[in-house]
Amino acid sequence: MIKNIVFDIGNVLADFRWKEYMIEKGLDGPTIKRVMAASIMSPDWDLFDMGMFDDDEALRRFASYDPELQPVLERVYRRIDGMIVPFNYATDWIKSLKDRGFSIYYLSNYSRKAYEECKESLEFMKYADGGVMSFQEHVLKPDPAIYQRLLDKYNLKAEESVFLDDTQKNVDAALQLGFKAFTFTTKEQADIDIESVC
Repeated sequence: MIKNIVFDIGNVLADFRWKEYMIEKGLDGPTIKRVMAASIMSPDWDLFDMGMFDDDEALRRFASYDPELQPVLERVYRRIDGMIVPFNYATDWIKSLKDRGFSIYYLSNYSRKAYEECKESLEFMKYADGGVMSFQEHVLKPDPAIYQRLLDKYNLKAEESVFLDDTQKNVDAALQLGFKAFTFTTKEQADIDIESVC
């Protein structure tokens, strides 16, 4: 019997709108590609999401990949309000699932900076029963350890839980642990997926 719905946050409940955000910061296409290569696509991004260093160290590391971009990286990443915004369905969706008797949790690779500066992306959290973020646990999906910490923290059983994530490797890891897990594409498809196991 399914009792719990576990959500990833980025690209499931909230839009990680990095391209639009960088355009709003005045960056052109080639510069956006360079910023991406030096930050989001760099080996240090995962460490940043794991909460392994502060903002100043993050900017130093990102700039080390493309020193000419240091002023641009500073402009883009010193404050990131608006980079992540909630999808308009997120809160109502969670409330409707709770009304049906499900407990709601989140399990997300999420940096401390995003947590503190993009609070609007987490409006739904007040309706959740709990959750785990990578910066708090210093471990990332798809490492089985972060899934296990969620299960242990809230005394949950994987086989009683549905996990939704937009990244296939994270879904595969959840399946290996016994979750009913689905790759998120749209809310409508996710509703069908949830119904298929309930």
